[in-house]
Amino acid sequence: MEEESRSRTASVRRPDATGQWRNCVGFWLLGLCNNFAYVVMLSAARDILKKQEPNNSTASASVPLAVDSHAGNNSSSNYDCSPVTTGAVLLADILPTLVIKLVAPFVVHKVPYGVRVLFCVIMAATSFLLVSFSSAVWMSILGVSFASISSGLGELSFLSLTVFFSRNVLEGWGSGTGAAGVAGSVLYSGLIQVGLSPRITLLIMLVVPFAMIVSYFGLLVPASSVPQWRTMETQNAAVNSDERQRLVDGTEEEEEEEEGEKSIPEDRATGPLPFTERLLVIRGLLRFIFPLGLVYFAEYFINQGLMELLFFPDFFLSHAEQYRWYQTLYQIGVLLSRSSLRCVKIRKIWTLSLLQVLTAVFLLFAVRYQFLPSAWLVFAIVLCEGLLGGAAYVNTFYFISEEAEDRHREFAMAAASVGDSLGIALAGLAAFPIHRYFCSL
Repeated sequence: MEEESRSRTASVRRPDATGQWRNCVGFWLLGLCNNFAYVVMLSAARDILKKQEPNNSTASASVPLAVDSHAGNNSSSNYDCSPVTTGAVLLADILPTLVIKLVAPFVVHKVPYGVRVLFCVIMAATSFLLVSFSSAVWMSILGVSFASISSGLGELSFLSLTVFFSRNVLEGWGSGTGAAGVAGSVLYSGLIQVGLSPRITLLIMLVVPFAMIVSYFGLLVPASSVPQWRTMETQNAAVNSDERQRLVDGTEEEEEEEEGEKSIPEDRATGPLPFTERLLVIRGLLRFIFPLGLVYFAEYFINQGLMELLFFPDFFLSHAEQYRWYQTLYQIGVLLSRSSLRCVKIRKIWTLSLLQVLTAVFLLFAVRYQFLPSAWLVFAIVLCEGLLGGAAYVNTFYFISEEAEDRHREFAMAAASVGDSLGIALAGLAAFPIHRYFCSL
């Protein structure tokens, strides 16, 4: 009976070939647009803040976001490091997302998807405008926070939305989020390099929120069961009303095949989940949330606590250039692994967690004892770090989508998204004492 239910669920989500292609491309673009502002906002905010420094001499001292990773080296330290770790920047960017992911899964079902998407677009566009036109430090920080809100709400909403489509869209979503890291950093740096100001560059990037609107409302071919402008309760009531009318007309069997992807599974039309049932679902998700959080803790502990300290003075690249290439290769690794679902699926997420932790421990000792011979080896390690993190992300949500009951799947996809944000936030906190310790040596 369960296999029959799964078979029926799969059949109702399967559009024709053109629809499948549009949905995969649509989710790829949604992933790209959703993470784009999050990726570029920190470097853009620092550029804007630098221009504000003549008007606010205390900006650099009072606000972590104003600290350039390599501008103020500590001459008394054995390490070429800034007085404040980049973990401070990370915390400013991740905390709004973490709060949203902790709270929203319990209430966001009351907001239709169309409204959520428009809200995310408004938040992303506002973040670009605030940072580009900021005349005070607090405006830039507020702009970064708006980008974080847009990204956090968008991620849990679009992951939940995938349950109304074929699971293939998860590959598109994962690949798009991975592409955002590469595209965001390369595009922003490229436009600055050709001579555009940070303000003009950010205004040009307003095209990204517009692209999200086009992707969602123009490309996706959603089933009629998607609560686009009505809540799920209203949507279910309408579906049940239609079912009763077909029974009265005696046409249910004739229309069942025509409805196909438009109707929703029986066990999804039973109303919202009670609070206690949601808690039970979360308890079952812990086997996914913990390893995902651990992967991201180790990953961002490396990125924000150690990567800046992995400097090779005799290498042909400067400190800033080495750091930039570390970040670029990491993002390339994330893109490759988040695009890998079609090729390989990894059910044992704990294996990825263990490998990522071992990578973090190895680099911690490498920073402390400085035994690595060249930056080339670090380049290879951070590429693998990105591969592990991206693989953990896409495989976690793929197997949640596959194993969760139909009734729980939408909530489960949203609730599990807190794992990576929690790990990132804890990594930002852990980076402070580690960075302070090494810079004091």
